[in-house]
Amino acid sequence: MLTTKDIIRDPDPMLRKKVAEIKEIDKETVDQLKEMREYLVNSQNEETAEKYGLRPGVGLAAPQIGLDKRMLAVYIEDGEGDIDHDFMLINPKVKSHSVTETYLPGGEGCLSVDEDIAGLVHRYQRIKVNAVDIEGNPVEIKAKGMLAVVLQHELDHLDGIMFYDRIDEDMPMEPKIGARPVE
Repeated sequence: MLTTKDIIRDPDPMLRKKVAEIKEIDKETVDQLKEMREYLVNSQNEETAEKYGLRPGVGLAAPQIGLDKRMLAVYIEDGEGDIDHDFMLINPKVKSHSVTETYLPGGEGCLSVDEDIAGLVHRYQRIKVNAVDIEGNPVEIKAKGMLAVVLQHELDHLDGIMFYDRIDEDMPMEPKIGARPVE
């Protein structure tokens, strides 16, 4: 079981690496991806999170646990314990995106960044992502709002980009013209 101590912290160089595509989906890769998802599920369960000292998260990319692999997990529950989104993606790529941008009004956080970093992170409001699932089947995800933000945050990790790289240093809390907050 992954715990918070297994998550690499900034400024570890692994977080700045563009990771390799996965050529073969072997048992080790599948097990690692399942562990990543399990961390997210456990971190959103109050009792389990408290027992193991887990920081809550909705997304986790392989470089965050030291793996040079293009894969990520997303697990988002609504406020009542129902699953909104549950993905384990291998070799994900953005195939298209909206012109309109969005942002989380309170800014973004990251399991690999211990301190709070103030600033708006502008991302595409809608994206289409193509990937492969753990059985090697092609997957297409059309995402908007919060899911689009989470996917882009995790996809950035696969390219060595941290969320704070996207904050405007001169006007960190100023929304871009035309950008809409995630509702």
